[in-house]
Amino acid sequence: MEHSKTWHQIHQASLGFGQRLADKVANGMGSWRFIIIQTIIVAVWMTLNVIGFKYKWDLYPFILLNLLFSTQAAYAAPIIMMAQNRQSERDRAQADADYKTNCEAKEEIEELLQKLNSIEIDKLDKILAILEKMDKKG
Repeated sequence: MEHSKTWHQIHQASLGFGQRLADKVANGMGSWRFIIIQTIIVAVWMTLNVIGFKYKWDLYPFILLNLLFSTQAAYAAPIIMMAQNRQSERDRAQADADYKTNCEAKEEIEELLQKLNSIEIDKLDKILAILEKMDKKG
């Protein structure tokens, strides 16, 4: 039996470096780990700038922090959109593979039904022949 690649393996092999990187970034940014780490960084940033004794690099209302968030959002949005577009491509590829598998299964089932019908007809013919012989003898 020949082992062929799945639709997912074929799709993964077709991705370029930028596409794989965008998927990893989108997966990372869409995780609880990212949210928790970012929350900790923001809390530390704000705390150090509110209670810092010697050096406060971003005083309230934290304009530099807002600038960093804006920059992050400016890059995150298109990267996430690229990952979502590829997810749509993956969904289409999976649906196409499922459709092909269903068509092949349908053809196999139809062939089996034809064979079963043929066997049933052969059995009925044999039964009729036996009954005819019995009628002639009787």
